[in-house]
Amino acid sequence: MAVAARAAGDDTFPKLLMRNAAVMGSRPAIREKDLGIWQTWTWAQVADEVRDVALGLQALGLKAGDTVAVVGANRPRLYWTFAAVQSIGGVPVPVYKDSVADEMVYVLEHAEVAFAVVEDQEQTDKVLSMADRLPGLAHIVYDEERGLRHYDHTRLHGFAAVQEIGRKARAADAGLEARWRQGIAAGRGGDLAVILYTSGTTGKPKGVMLSYDNVLISAENGIKFDALSAAEEVIAYLPLAWVGDHIFSYAQSYVSGFCVNCPESPETVVDDRREIGPTYAFAPPRVYENLLTLTLVRMEDASAPKRRMFNYFIEHARRVGEAILDRQPVGLVDRLLYGLGEILVYGPLKNRFGFSRIRVAYTAGEAIGPEIFRFFRSIGVNLKQLYGATEAAVYVTMQPDAEIRADTVGKPAPDVEIRISETGEVLYRSPGVFMGYFKNPEATAATKTADGWVHSGDAGFFDQTGHLRIIDRAKDVGRLLSGELFAPKYVENKLKFFPNIKEVVAVGDGRGFCCAMINIDLVAVGNWAERNNVSYASYQELAGHPKVYDIIASHVDQVNRDLAGEPMMSGSQIQRFLVLHKELDADDGELTRTQKVRRGFIAERYAPLVEALYDGSTERYVNTEVTFEDGRKGSIAATVKIRDMATYPAVRPEPVREAAE
Repeated sequence: MAVAARAAGDDTFPKLLMRNAAVMGSRPAIREKDLGIWQTWTWAQVADEVRDVALGLQALGLKAGDTVAVVGANRPRLYWTFAAVQSIGGVPVPVYKDSVADEMVYVLEHAEVAFAVVEDQEQTDKVLSMADRLPGLAHIVYDEERGLRHYDHTRLHGFAAVQEIGRKARAADAGLEARWRQGIAAGRGGDLAVILYTSGTTGKPKGVMLSYDNVLISAENGIKFDALSAAEEVIAYLPLAWVGDHIFSYAQSYVSGFCVNCPESPETVVDDRREIGPTYAFAPPRVYENLLTLTLVRMEDASAPKRRMFNYFIEHARRVGEAILDRQPVGLVDRLLYGLGEILVYGPLKNRFGFSRIRVAYTAGEAIGPEIFRFFRSIGVNLKQLYGATEAAVYVTMQPDAEIRADTVGKPAPDVEIRISETGEVLYRSPGVFMGYFKNPEATAATKTADGWVHSGDAGFFDQTGHLRIIDRAKDVGRLLSGELFAPKYVENKLKFFPNIKEVVAVGDGRGFCCAMINIDLVAVGNWAERNNVSYASYQELAGHPKVYDIIASHVDQVNRDLAGEPMMSGSQIQRFLVLHKELDADDGELTRTQKVRRGFIAERYAPLVEALYDGSTERYVNTEVTFEDGRKGSIAATVKIRDMATYPAVRPEPVREAAE
């Protein structure tokens, strides 16, 4: 186990802080950009800051076992709060700062918080507004003082004031700091370190209890996997309450000693990243998508010679860039041309993104488009995917260098075992597996087996190379009449990777074959129409155009060819499809407000079209009620065409059903 590799006894965050202050006290530990200026604290200074706030909180009544809510953006003082609370045996409970009061009160009430440490006036007001529902909340500590001067400070305290209380307590009691350090030494890796609440998309949020061993062993395994060191620089901008930030911006920093950089604001992250030049980064797919989209939009406004140069070198990068990044054999001429591209295009692009010094970057959380993934890798960004969960302290699978593909999430991470159940669900077991759900033994028993296996809720399989592919949420996976697997989201995501397709609803569970109802992307297809002199007056008219159907058919055909080569998914090739006459819309109840497809509602709403897909019809007239922006109701009528597609013989090598690192 990786725990053996850690320095003897350094098995909690406060112990690691003491070690870092002693061994690398003069190295930068954390920075914050404030009013355009970067301020830096060394490990020795951070240890002093943590000590003072810990003793101040203790003087205010915080004791071992108490829970402390931490609410706000990525700020040094909030990260220090984690270590300060842990140093006296308390348990931090980070909370999403954009939670509305009703959402936040559930977490604070359920976690039975005794203290709340918040960023600013906005978060203070939220907590104060729910104070009558939090009888156990004794004190609120705030970081930014602006706007709070005239509040009742009976149980409201500035962060600096709490530290001053700690300094005064230390001055009045010569043995206080020694006892505090003794308390740190008494901590153990098996102790509860943090409670992280899930997002609650399928019900009330659950408090995931992680021990120090859970978090620190996982953090160290990730460090070893990517050869991270104290020289790394990272930008901390992900939500404090998300397990990813807790690992990447807190745990791994304390284990390896690298520096964490807090941006001035969410709006300045890209500029601040460019100034710092991080070497290690994580971002969800939408961040990479936005960077690429902005780049392509800017290139449309560039001069013709610049556009030609950009397109030429990007095309060259697509051909040889990933091979060069993976240190595979590439011809001398191609290498020289790629080197010229690095000077003229790739280098300036990476500098613009703030990726000039990146050694390794990760994306996770949802599927990333293969073209987007390959774009960044082709220009020299070592972008990888991982598959993880809060209950696993992040890591379940990781992609080893030179084994990185857009269609898998990698192999089992160090110390992680994975197996696929008979129903196709991914189960995992590792040192990172959570202790349980806080005050919810029923949910714990339903998720975690007695011998430590965790039900992920995701369906997946191992391909022939031992890499895991996640195909869908297990509850959404069905079977065709033939008994073959049907995973709608897997099929839908493959189609949505094409820029001409905005949304897809795949159907097939309990039926003889798979069909798809497709929304075109009006911007992308509209641009194509303008370039090809195709006139249209509405979305409906463009969606029904024969040439548009031809484009979509080519995408469906490509997906079918891909599925034919995937043993478990070859039966889900799309035999018939249609292009919907209207865009799926949240106002019409077809999407959630977070733009997720409401499958059941759509199946009922478009039942005549689903019926037509399976009864052999070539078209079907429909009249659909819609809601306009001003709330008025109307209808859209159309004759929707249905097109048949060719399918391909399945390639069926024996799949790997189980793997472990």
